[in-house]
Amino acid sequence: MLLREIKNIFHQELNPLYGEQEVTSFFYLLIEHYLDLERFVLAVQPNMALSKTEEQPLFEGLSELKQHKPIQYIIGYTDFMDLQFKVGPEVLIPRPETEELVHWILKDCKAKPQERLQILDIGTGSGCIPISLAKYLESALVHGLDISLDALKIARSNAELNSVSVDFFQADMLQLKIQSNYDIIVSNPPYVRDLEKNKMYSNVLDYEPEMALFVSDKDPLVFYRAIANFAKENLSKSGLLYLEINQYLGQEMVQLLEEHKFKHITLRKDMFGNDRMIKGVVSG
Repeated sequence: MLLREIKNIFHQELNPLYGEQEVTSFFYLLIEHYLDLERFVLAVQPNMALSKTEEQPLFEGLSELKQHKPIQYIIGYTDFMDLQFKVGPEVLIPRPETEELVHWILKDCKAKPQERLQILDIGTGSGCIPISLAKYLESALVHGLDISLDALKIARSNAELNSVSVDFFQADMLQLKIQSNYDIIVSNPPYVRDLEKNKMYSNVLDYEPEMALFVSDKDPLVFYRAIANFAKENLSKSGLLYLEINQYLGQEMVQLLEEHKFKHITLRKDMFGNDRMIKGVVSG
């Protein structure tokens, strides 16, 4: 079959689900991943034909996309902070909003004299936050923890892929018993309330790990409270806490950090105008 005919089939079957522009992006990601073909291939070879063997993974990908499987899980990787990360159902797919959080940390760090910072990421998942910080803050000593051994396996693989050194270890963020002295603690913990599930797409609900996404409606700040308690005891003098948060709970997060005696609290909106991240400075 001709490659352009397969592209037309993608649009016929997927446009009603995703829209033309996104389907075009999916198609080119798949031919690059499975066939090592550049985006411009059809412009220079409009009559390129594929063998049955070459066609097979493209049609398998089409079938998975029709079931709303995320394209990142189909090809097994995604881009974040201009780096490549392996992903699978064991970890969340890194989001652009989390990139904004990392950029905030990097900007704050580069405004200071370069020090050998000690940084901890709590609930590391794919490792996208600590690996990016280690990549762009070369002198930093970066650590990441997660309760999931499967997630940690992927995170370690991503550190190797991106040629950085990050100390990953297993721990439960609700029962942290480490005693250390970090300059920066960062976390993107579970924060989606059960009541918000009906606002989410099936590609998230059906494929991404629930444990990394959802919290009970009764206590949606349970992870933040544990992290704030830990950070209060384990941040160095004037150490910084950065958190990605639920957009509907910005003021509640300000109050929580105030109750834990953090100062210079800054609530920041993401690119979509939602309260999405918060920073506090430990007092003392």
